[in-house]
Amino acid sequence: MSEIVFRLARLGEDRQIIDFINSHFDMRLPLINRPEFYRHYYAGRGGVPQFAVAEQDGNYLSAAGYILANTEARPDVWVSVWVAAKGHNGVGLELMNALPDLVHAEVLACNNIRPNTCTFYRFLGWEADRMHHYYRLAPAGPGGYQLAKPVHPIILPVKGGLALIRVESAADLIPLGMPPSVHTPRKDLWYLRRRYFHYPHFHYDFWMARLEGKLACYLVTRTVSAAETGCVPVLRLVDFIGPDEALPLLGSSLDRLLQQTGAEYIDCYNVGIPPEIWRAAGFCERLPDDGNVIPNYLTPPLRENTEYYYFTNKPEHFVMFKADGDQDRPNLT
Repeated sequence: MSEIVFRLARLGEDRQIIDFINSHFDMRLPLINRPEFYRHYYAGRGGVPQFAVAEQDGNYLSAAGYILANTEARPDVWVSVWVAAKGHNGVGLELMNALPDLVHAEVLACNNIRPNTCTFYRFLGWEADRMHHYYRLAPAGPGGYQLAKPVHPIILPVKGGLALIRVESAADLIPLGMPPSVHTPRKDLWYLRRRYFHYPHFHYDFWMARLEGKLACYLVTRTVSAAETGCVPVLRLVDFIGPDEALPLLGSSLDRLLQQTGAEYIDCYNVGIPPEIWRAAGFCERLPDDGNVIPNYLTPPLRENTEYYYFTNKPEHFVMFKADGDQDRPNLT
């Protein structure tokens, strides 16, 4: 047998990679089998599929799909699909370890890994852990909360004078530019326009805020309607781009948005922004053993908690949200 080769996919390999993943993954993934998802996530610039493969004697042993966070020469990327042929999990781990060099990535990360795989990434010297879940309740209606099950409902005080201003279109982002931020993965306007204005499913509300006449931050929300949940709306905070200290200044505006949408709660999955910043913005943290239930699956509602796990090869300044990578997508078959 020849040596195992770790390389990026080539133009025209899409079908072979899809067939390999379908043969070796434990379910049929909509991400690669629904054309609109595949185009959005993996159809790279110039038509080259955004996959890396481990190959021996012309056969794939492992494949890993990745998603660009920006268009720089050394981009930050999220790993998406990762599959190894039976008996070749070690090769799959080697491919993951080789991926940053293959794509010339500064930061490599993945959203929603299986918790029992955290030890694999820690073996590589990377950080792997549970994402935090934050929420802010609206006042309970006459019949109490219909989706959330808080043990002791707490609504923290909010302050902050920054107004949320809606950004109506992808074109409106161009003159605004990017707010200051040390967070990684580094997102650019190409990514933001593609992810939130040109996504094939879901409508996102994209917001900006100014401080002293300058762009302070961007924030992205998605409203799940009462028609979708069957009872009450829910507001999801799925992304924030800006300095940590800007988030508490949006507390009052987020509370008004909660009231305007009639949502029972607003929630956010995040790692990287300290819990005290979220508290200052009016958000409580749901802990794994505190008894509070803040449902994540809403269409239809599944009245239980959902935990997300992640990894990154560069934890310094690392921040992850629900919509990063291939997450915050409809549950399609």
